[in-house]
Amino acid sequence: MVEETTKDGTTWYVCEKCGMMFDDREEASQHEVNCDAEDPTYLQ
Repeated sequence: MVEETTKDGTTWYVCEKCGMMFDDREEASQHEVNCDAEDPTYLQ
C-alpha cells in the first residue's frame, strides 16, 4: 500500500517497499506493484 506524506506543503506518495516518492498516487501505486524493493539501478 502506498503511504501518503506531506513535505514542504506538497503531498507525496511513498512506496512502502523502497521509499521512492511520487507526486501522483496512481503512479506510486503502479510502481509499487512492480517494485523489487532494491535500490534503483540509476543510483549505481
